[in-house]
Amino acid sequence: MCTCITLKTKDCYFGRNLDLESTFGEKVIVTPKNYEFTLRHNEKMKTKYAMIGMGTVVDDYPLYADSGNEKGLCMAGLYFPGNAVYFEEKENVMNIASFELIPWCLGNFSSIAELREELNKINITNQTFHENMPVVDLHWMISDKKECIVLEQTKNGLQIYDNPYGILTNNPPFYYHDIHMNNYMNISAKFPTNTFSEDISLQPYGQGIGMMGLPGDVTPTSRFVRAAFYKFNSITDEDEESSISQFFHVLDSVSMIKGSVITKENHYDMTTYSSCMNASKGIYYFKTYYNNQINAVSLNEKNKSGDKLEIYELPQKQHIQYMN
Repeated sequence: MCTCITLKTKDCYFGRNLDLESTFGEKVIVTPKNYEFTLRHNEKMKTKYAMIGMGTVVDDYPLYADSGNEKGLCMAGLYFPGNAVYFEEKENVMNIASFELIPWCLGNFSSIAELREELNKINITNQTFHENMPVVDLHWMISDKKECIVLEQTKNGLQIYDNPYGILTNNPPFYYHDIHMNNYMNISAKFPTNTFSEDISLQPYGQGIGMMGLPGDVTPTSRFVRAAFYKFNSITDEDEESSISQFFHVLDSVSMIKGSVITKENHYDMTTYSSCMNASKGIYYFKTYYNNQINAVSLNEKNKSGDKLEIYELPQKQHIQYMN
């Protein structure tokens, strides 16, 4: 259960809600350029570009949930259970394990235009990172300053979709979300007029009636529609503070409150963290379920050219500014 969005004001922003029943030890990780990755099916890879994002580190290997590189290319993996299919290694293609996909894309490419042709040559494999770490079913949203795409590998093979919404949630596959959006073309932020009948006098009894029918549940299809509505109808100034504030407000509209969704295993899903990356400036903002203060880590010349990972723990205790 996750939601990923983009937003453009003066700069370009990319981020997500990550929804789980518990945290997974996530931290903000900066990977410098020229960092060496050992790929499961290929030779070692040194990154061309530095990247920053949220994930965990195992044996000096950053396992990113979402990240962006110094050129403004951003990527996030979202849960795609039952539909994601990873294959065995194949010949005459670029075999990439699912956990390698984010560092491979962001470490080697500066834009979607540059990446797109190479994506058509890859096979996402079912190789595990560790025997105690099972493969996670994912699909990915990738964005830069000009365009956005969705990458899904199903039983039918690898699919690359143009994503004009700049939105992604979970199941069903992206093509369904695209079709499903047509059901809400009547939703409007504007004060409504009576189109029911000229013979009946109907008057709005309150604000927001044009939004009647906008889904309010937290299913993936409903979050997709709701995030798109708030994104495309959001009005904000173009300065940094206004932009990131508005970005988090859009994410808040589809966040999960602990206790509102109980899983089959009797766990409580919640939005463990929300992120917002200024892809134009390389600043990664985030807040957590238990600390909704906005925090930030920047890519800078020092950490972009370092020789080791830079790791930042997430503050989990609520920060309150007492005024008296």
